[in-house]
Amino acid sequence: MDHKTLRAAVVGAGYWGPNLARNFAASDRWELAAVCDLDADRAARVAGAHGGADVETSLAALLDRDDIDAVAIATPAGTHHAIAMAALRAGKHVVVEKPIADSASAADEMVDEAHARGLVLMTDHTFCYTPAVRKIRDLIADGELGDILYIDSVRINLGLVQPDVDVFWDLAPHDLSIVDFVLPGGLRPVSVAAHGGDPLGTGKACVGYLFLPLGSGAVVNVHVNWLSPTKIRRITIGGSRRTLVWDDLNPQQRLSVYDRGVNYEQIAADGEERRAATVSYRLGDTWSPALPEQEALGLMVAELADAITQARAPLTDGRAGRRVLGVLEAASASLASGGAAVIPDPHRDLELSA
Repeated sequence: MDHKTLRAAVVGAGYWGPNLARNFAASDRWELAAVCDLDADRAARVAGAHGGADVETSLAALLDRDDIDAVAIATPAGTHHAIAMAALRAGKHVVVEKPIADSASAADEMVDEAHARGLVLMTDHTFCYTPAVRKIRDLIADGELGDILYIDSVRINLGLVQPDVDVFWDLAPHDLSIVDFVLPGGLRPVSVAAHGGDPLGTGKACVGYLFLPLGSGAVVNVHVNWLSPTKIRRITIGGSRRTLVWDDLNPQQRLSVYDRGVNYEQIAADGEERRAATVSYRLGDTWSPALPEQEALGLMVAELADAITQARAPLTDGRAGRRVLGVLEAASASLASGGAAVIPDPHRDLELSA
């Protein structure tokens, strides 16, 4: 099937922008039209590395161009809202590096604007485009795990204490975006409870735990830590039929599916001995799904192209970014109140036409 080649501009040539530029330039669905940055030399280095795309230092001049279909925003989170709104108002489709904005209200405005104009607004939740996470989504959708009972994620390492955000805002968005992606209907916790510690006296949480009960009765736990001497990137998803473990640091076996678990049958008889007798353990086989070797960002830019040409919402649309942001804001409120459970700010889920 022939596809129209779309033209993209990358705004921000710092840490993440060059990765986006490389993948747009390498895709047969896209042409990298321009790189925009306040630092012309930095923009020129990125543009020159990928076929000599145009260099722009003015966002207004970039958005005035009628030969650009989509804008990819890779600037600090505090600037996402203003740049995205300007791009949408200029008729451009938009993909935004996470977090989608620095507040839920700003994200709501972005989602509403895209919907009103029939434009694609996408959140670059990169991990969701890894072959492993896409496989997890498929296994859950196909019922291979059964009903989801719990999700337990660990993202710890000896990391840099960030000057502007705590460990929740730094590390948890990765795991929250993955959970949102693999759960049918997205991540919609009943409440959010956050407990954090600052043993170094940095003025912000460096070790943190999130507890997110779901309406189904399942629970999500997220553990993040900047101070661990070991690095762990692991998510365990327990289902009524099987349990899955994703270990991102084990390239030989990123996914393992265990036919092991606990069966519990509630019976009417009273008494602890009779109740205990209804618990049995399932000890079956373990298998590892085969995964293709594909770069996540390459799949992300292809999904953006598909969403635009098919006039549909992308897999990680603006609403997905908003759901993750809502959990982070609730986590901050919980942390400030000593770990009390906070109900996330409700938001409207629009049926986007694009």
